[in-house]
Amino acid sequence: MSVAEIPAVARALRATFATDVVDAETRLTGGLSGAGSWRIRVGGIPYVLRIDTARDAVRDPARAQACQRIAADALLSPRVRHADPDAGLTIVEWIEPRLLSDFPGGGPALLDELARTVRLLHEAPAFPPLTDYVDALDGLVTGLLDRPLLAPETRERTATLWAGLAKSSRAAGVETVSSHNDLNPRNILSDGRRLWLIDWESAFAADRYIDLAAVANLFAPSPQAADRLLAVYFDAPPTDRQRARLALARRVSHLFYGVMFLALAADERPDARLAPGVASRPLVQLHAALGEGQPLLETWRGRLEYGLARLAAADRWTRRRIAVA
Repeated sequence: MSVAEIPAVARALRATFATDVVDAETRLTGGLSGAGSWRIRVGGIPYVLRIDTARDAVRDPARAQACQRIAADALLSPRVRHADPDAGLTIVEWIEPRLLSDFPGGGPALLDELARTVRLLHEAPAFPPLTDYVDALDGLVTGLLDRPLLAPETRERTATLWAGLAKSSRAAGVETVSSHNDLNPRNILSDGRRLWLIDWESAFAADRYIDLAAVANLFAPSPQAADRLLAVYFDAPPTDRQRARLALARRVSHLFYGVMFLALAADERPDARLAPGVASRPLVQLHAALGEGQPLLETWRGRLEYGLARLAAADRWTRRRIAVA
């Protein structure tokens, strides 16, 4: 069945292009949100069609599309050609992606461009609010700890870790901006000259350090690189407070991704239980594998290993292997 045969898609095509004829379509894979995405050609021009029917406490197409339009108006996201929140459907212009590792000027230039892109996003008109980020993460952590996946010692250690991070985060305060909240390499596109941000389902008004921490954990491994990120973002040498806020947010970001991927693993295999003392390869090795294009996050074991590595990074744990009981 062609995607154009879906009634909501056909209506969107006619409203946008005055035709429901699609020259070609290719299903896009690799995302973890559950949304369906296609590269379509209409009149010889490529676009991205996305259909997201999920609805829960966070996923709301109306809010996501509102954030996406604000970002597109700021020239940070591809132009939106059609948006239907009731159907969860969007059509946006296609960006031909290049490897982030091939960004002109290499790693330092990429980091500078990321800092500028995040700053422009945070300066954009206000995104709709949703929830307190720490409260939302508290619910995710509690949900994972109620599952049987983690060994008792790991659950206890994670609970203690999160209690400390949550207390420190609340004491640090919130600097509310228009925040993407999920800046991972799948949501950052390079066209060979500049960067574009995509996939706005997690976006809402939140603390600026959520996005900065996500970028730092992936692209600023050294203290010098983290200082460079902050200096370009704030257009001034970083202060001790800014360094401390980023350091705290980086641990929270690691924990968020750890909990998210482990919760996905628990959902897929509800009866799986990790043996005590279990762990993964170091996060730096996993990121190197992802950078080489290895389909690590497309497998259950890969998602499990990545989640454990993120937890380890949050608490600086050191482990060696995975064992599933």
